[in-house]
Amino acid sequence: MAPIKAILFDKDGTLLDFDLTWGAAGYSVMKKISRGDDASFDRLVSITHYDIETRRYRATSHMVAGSLDDIGLLWAAALEREDHATLGNEINELFMAAAPDFLTPIGDPAGVLSTLAGQGYLLGIATNDSEAAAIQQAGIMGITSYLNFIVGYDSGHGRKPDPGMVEAFVRFTGLQPHQVALVGDSVHDLHAARAAGAIAIAVLSGPSSREVLEPHADFVIDSVADLTRLLSDL
Repeated sequence: MAPIKAILFDKDGTLLDFDLTWGAAGYSVMKKISRGDDASFDRLVSITHYDIETRRYRATSHMVAGSLDDIGLLWAAALEREDHATLGNEINELFMAAAPDFLTPIGDPAGVLSTLAGQGYLLGIATNDSEAAAIQQAGIMGITSYLNFIVGYDSGHGRKPDPGMVEAFVRFTGLQPHQVALVGDSVHDLHAARAAGAIAIAVLSGPSSREVLEPHADFVIDSVADLTRLLSDL
């Protein structure tokens, strides 16, 4: 196996705690976008598989790995609106506005990425969130200076589980696909990596279990905090 020289990270569930960040923010966003209409709010809760008591999305929710295109269509149906593209932008803006209040990193991503960058790895983020949101939240986490590459679903490379984001990163680095790894917490991440010929590394810090992820991964670790040890072992 050739040594890994570049690492692409998923964002939510990998670098950010999905439940503590977007589960908590989701209640506020759904309240705002339903504009005081209790029936619309209840439909949003149902269609997004949101648990009101715990303020978390269930693992079956499209919010876990879907893009704003997916979510815009779902929410448009719940809100009885036809302008799902415009609605997707509204959703993105509301979540970005909520991010500074709710954003909760998993462990110390800045410390991990600082170490990896110091060891010469090229680093990036590939998320089914928007590129603008990824840039914003990388800044809040304090990791922007360690990143060489940031793409979202709207960056022109498609969205996971399709391989376009990973292929774009491979081209950017000038490396071979098998020298690049994607680290993520969902099957979408792992499928994108393998479809591009890259190494698929699963983390158990998101909603998906080991049993769900392991068949699709080359390696499984608890969180990104274990990544430097894995790379050292390889």
